[in-house]
Amino acid sequence: MPHLAAVGPSDGLARAGEERLAGEESARGAVRSERRKEILRQRREELGLSQEDLAARLRISVRAYGNWERGLVKEWTDRKLLALAEALEMSERQCFWLFRVMVDRDPPPTWRAAEENRLPDDPAQRDYLCDYAALMESVPYPSFLVDHRWDVALTNSAFDQLFQSVRPHPTALPDDNFLRFVLFHPDAAAVLEDHEPAWCVPLLAQFATALAGAPEDEGLRSIRQEVARDPFMEAAYRYGVPHWLSTHGTDAAELDGAVRTVRHPDPQWGLVRCRMVAETSRMLGEMGLTRITLILSTPTGAPRGPVRGGGFTHQQGARLRAVPSPVE
Repeated sequence: MPHLAAVGPSDGLARAGEERLAGEESARGAVRSERRKEILRQRREELGLSQEDLAARLRISVRAYGNWERGLVKEWTDRKLLALAEALEMSERQCFWLFRVMVDRDPPPTWRAAEENRLPDDPAQRDYLCDYAALMESVPYPSFLVDHRWDVALTNSAFDQLFQSVRPHPTALPDDNFLRFVLFHPDAAAVLEDHEPAWCVPLLAQFATALAGAPEDEGLRSIRQEVARDPFMEAAYRYGVPHWLSTHGTDAAELDGAVRTVRHPDPQWGLVRCRMVAETSRMLGEMGLTRITLILSTPTGAPRGPVRGGGFTHQQGARLRAVPSPVE
């Protein structure tokens, strides 16, 4: 007769614990599976592409791509994921996020080499951007380069630190496209104080002007489609922006000189006022880039003197020289 081991209360608790952990793991797996489907569909729709368009880019059948988007894939190989990242026009950061969501690891180093090829073809412009990166890194304030679509070309460490608590997102990371971050990232309001009136509406006004000037630009049209899919942003774009401009004037949409407030993750800064300074140079202008720097005010209680990185601000005792008016 087989021997039956006695099952005590502790064994029952252990079994219950195992079942609970198995249930939690199953729930996490279901959430992960849905996230995998969402990241492909969301990015495809953001680009204004159909499943047929993506299938053509990948050179596979529409049915095969439909299976990819539904998660019916036996194995996500590097080749498949890199092909998807290319077809979906993903940046390096987005590609890393894609690999993390799909297979929980980083992409192969070859992706970085491919990303390098996206730098300007002109050697002089490439060298200039490398040196300009060193210049930006010497500035203690958040600074970044954007093009007319608000695609971010370059950031410094202070910018990365300001947005370090922002969670991954397939389309709206602050160092990928700053406009999409402001409008669509769920963490934007946690960093950008007075999020809707101080950030969303002015940037939507700038976006409307950019779209009116280049209505056929695919990048701008993609953002417009994304705005249209968000009822709140669509209402702000159609009704909020015209009302805001009629009340404040078109100059209020200009970023250069605008004063905003950010919530810095460093407790020394905390909730801090910043002035936005937008500028360009001849070389940056030829590349269609503008530099935006957030000049943070002195943190409350901070000693007067040099700030991190050796810079000075007028709040910290730097002398401003008087510039004489030209003789008429």
